[in-house]
Amino acid sequence: MKQKTSIKQRVGGAGRSPKKNRKIKVLVAMSGGVDSSVAALLMKQKGYEVIGAFMKNWSDTKNDLGECTWKQDRQEAIKIASLLKIPLITLDFEKEYRKLVVDEMFKLYKKGITPNPDIDCNQKIKFPLLRKAAKKLGAEFVVTGHYVRIKDVKIDENYVRSVKLRSQTAKNNKKSLSIINSKNKSASDSEQEINYSEGRAGGKSSFRLLRAKDETKDQSYFLYRLNQEDLKHSLFPIGDYTKKQIREIAKKHKFPNAERKGTVGICFIGKVNLKKFLQKKIKPKKGKILNPEREQIGEHDGIYYYTIGQKIGPHFGIDILKKGNDKKQLKRWYIARKNLRKNEIIAAPEGHKILYRKEITIKQPHWINDDLVKDLFGKKDNVNKIRSMTNVKDSKVNLKLAFGRAGGTDNIYSIKLHARIRQVGELLPCKLTYNKTKKQFKVTLRKPITGVSEGQAIVLYKGKETLGGGVIGF
Repeated sequence: MKQKTSIKQRVGGAGRSPKKNRKIKVLVAMSGGVDSSVAALLMKQKGYEVIGAFMKNWSDTKNDLGECTWKQDRQEAIKIASLLKIPLITLDFEKEYRKLVVDEMFKLYKKGITPNPDIDCNQKIKFPLLRKAAKKLGAEFVVTGHYVRIKDVKIDENYVRSVKLRSQTAKNNKKSLSIINSKNKSASDSEQEINYSEGRAGGKSSFRLLRAKDETKDQSYFLYRLNQEDLKHSLFPIGDYTKKQIREIAKKHKFPNAERKGTVGICFIGKVNLKKFLQKKIKPKKGKILNPEREQIGEHDGIYYYTIGQKIGPHFGIDILKKGNDKKQLKRWYIARKNLRKNEIIAAPEGHKILYRKEITIKQPHWINDDLVKDLFGKKDNVNKIRSMTNVKDSKVNLKLAFGRAGGTDNIYSIKLHARIRQVGELLPCKLTYNKTKKQFKVTLRKPITGVSEGQAIVLYKGKETLGGGVIGF
């Protein structure tokens, strides 16, 4: 029996508009930029009671005049709040941001791994702490200016009852499907648990994260670690607009930041010289740079400051030794491997096979919607070889999917998806495989690519939908 659902895309990021006799209160994260400013405007136009919130997460970054950049950003947010006639509060999360994002970032760089602090910021700071603040203020939703969309999938109660009834007889058929929730419940092969949350307009809902209308600005890559509770309490009103449209709306309403450039660099820290930033906590340590034949061609000042796929040469502070008229030396050189134990970097000329990778191991896997992943692996069209899938553990999600007979020596199966290894990077055709013996997810790309760096995120998509992903490993 196929799942019956009624799907409702939340127009402008919202599943419902406020009732005439009651305004729904929302907390809008306002950074001083044009995206969050227009997000606040759109929510007010829809009739919501809007409270603006500026987050102070970092106070060390200065502008050319030596002024703290967060103060400039806050002034911009104050101007917009004044134009919209909404209150603006300031939330100081700097202590939490330093501990959970910045300190962790330094630890990983010191291990030779290149982390993604923007993803950590969204998962550990922005969404959980804004939700906590919203609850104290009596706000039902957190609103941000991210370019993504949410879809509500209404679950048919008759279907839920039918799958439960069907799963009770699965034991006899030796075919079972089960999901273990985030509280580490155990489930036998004859049990079926459907995870869902209360829908905003009544009924049961499952929430899906979709890429933005403007693919060039899509930010789903940074939000792949959100969970059902995050999506249940979040609204993304600009996900159905292009960046050009957002600027036009801002100009129409005479916003002073209508042409303000978007933020770049590390989340809340901004554009900084990463090497100098890391050197505040990680001391230089000289080591060898080798070519693929393991001949020394140069010297680096610290393996921590460089990442896989990074271009090297005189313009980047590294001189490469040239050997006669070797044509390889005329090409651009890139970092291909890092050996922390030996403090060595292996570099290769453009086009060299050592720069390419096709297989990626997923560490710390996270799935936004357990049921969807279960359904995808359960479809015959998606599965290559099915024996069983058990004990997939994650700090946030414990996923157990069991298909067919248990045991056997060939416990490997896969589904076809698309992957991204960087924000708004190319959507890469791939195959997601789970190996029960190794208890490991692996992504095999259709074509090998360069610039795959351990510690960065790999995010997986089925059509427009963000399934989840994990940390890149080898």
